[in-house]
Amino acid sequence: MAFQFLPPEEQLERIKFGAVDFISEKDFLKKLKKSFDTKKPLNIKLGADPSRPDIHIGHTVVINKLKTLQDLGHHIHFLIGDFTALIGDPTGKNTTRPILTREEIDQNSKTYAKQIFKILDPDKTEIVYNSSWLLKMTSIDFIKLSAQYTVARMLERDDFTKRYKANTPISLHEFLYPLCQGYDSVALKTDLELGGTDQKFNLLVGRDLQSSYGQEQQCVLTMPLLEGLDGVNKMSKSLDNYIGIDESPKDIFGKTMRVSDELMFRYYQLLTDKTAAEIEKLKTMHPRQVKVDLAKFLVARFHSQAAAQAAEDEFNRIFVDKGVPDHVETFSTTPQNIGLIQLMTQAGLSVSNGEASRLILGGGVQIDSQKVSDTKLKLDLASGQQILIKAGKKKFVKVIVS
Repeated sequence: MAFQFLPPEEQLERIKFGAVDFISEKDFLKKLKKSFDTKKPLNIKLGADPSRPDIHIGHTVVINKLKTLQDLGHHIHFLIGDFTALIGDPTGKNTTRPILTREEIDQNSKTYAKQIFKILDPDKTEIVYNSSWLLKMTSIDFIKLSAQYTVARMLERDDFTKRYKANTPISLHEFLYPLCQGYDSVALKTDLELGGTDQKFNLLVGRDLQSSYGQEQQCVLTMPLLEGLDGVNKMSKSLDNYIGIDESPKDIFGKTMRVSDELMFRYYQLLTDKTAAEIEKLKTMHPRQVKVDLAKFLVARFHSQAAAQAAEDEFNRIFVDKGVPDHVETFSTTPQNIGLIQLMTQAGLSVSNGEASRLILGGGVQIDSQKVSDTKLKLDLASGQQILIKAGKKKFVKVIVS
């Protein structure tokens, strides 16, 4: 692996930009200096449990930081937690997560391995699975591992503390999750482990276990959790406020244009390689063009420059040329055959079926920019379909069929 001979202090500045926790900068600078002097890359680890099949841009915040470390010449371990997914990480939850089947884990793992190479260099990334060492551990090994941590220490974890005080059950197997994740660092001899802020406790367990097993402690770097399109909650598929990196160029572009002007600068900070000074300069420009540039950047990153330009052209054709606002409310529904009038009422475009009928007869309803005049029109909605309905002069709703 080619190693870049950047001064340790310069590396540190690039690595810590945008981070929340760095435990500790002083220790990691020592590691960087040793790496620089010996020309030996550091071992960097990021773990991901394949709990869902797809990666969204919220996940890429920490993957981007991993790419920075990769570009600096360090050795990247992208760890797929196929063993720990069998346990289920309760991080940030007040209840136990459902445990996945082996088949679900295997399928999700395949998609993870494919999707990360939209960002990381496949020739410089080592994908590892923690079942490789955890499945080999005997019951005695697990008992010895469990002996390295007390129940009191486990209850320091925020979600465990809340559940314990609320008399919400905590299963013993949940204590094994941070221990197994920590042991991953022992198995890989990790120098730096990355994660979201919700993973801080687990990452610190890795430091403690390395010390128990006679290794030099890893450093820990956490990155912010990206807010979703609603600007309030963490980006999540379950909340339908996400942008998936495997989505179509049209959807990535359109969803990005729904981001608020304030939130888009946070997206620039966490999703691009722009410096703080460059982002400040963007704030002096027209916000719409800044948002368009962000949308094109994301499409180009996960598809191509040509796809980004095509997505902008289509967006302009539908929204700008036809007078459609950048932000359009969405209405999610299921595949079905439904009357246009009923759909308009359900989507909030009319207060009643009668009003919807009057709008259609008056020529005030369009579907994908095409005027509709038939009050008895039936729509055969298929999974994955999206249609834009306009009612009157100013009401627009994008119907998403899932």
